[in-house]
Amino acid sequence: MADPLLYDDSGYFVVLEADGPEQIVTVAELRDRLTAAIAQLGDELPRDLQKFETTAERVQSLIDTSCELDLGPDRLLQWYAVRLERPNGD
Repeated sequence: MADPLLYDDSGYFVVLEADGPEQIVTVAELRDRLTAAIAQLGDELPRDLQKFETTAERVQSLIDTSCELDLGPDRLLQWYAVRLERPNGD
């Protein structure tokens, strides 16, 4: 199981989309992106997400258990937890 500290609000993710460069985003920004992606999918949600009642539950499930969401032909959203190190000032 992944370390829960990777997913706290101070964590970061690398997000990859087929039509753009990789981006480093906060957990809140990832939640916003996943919320928008789920809204775009509408009734075409993957089966494992259909069991959840709310979009917030679906988003949290994706963050906790997945690293990609198929958005249709040639469209894939991927995310990976990363830890950023602060420069030590040397």
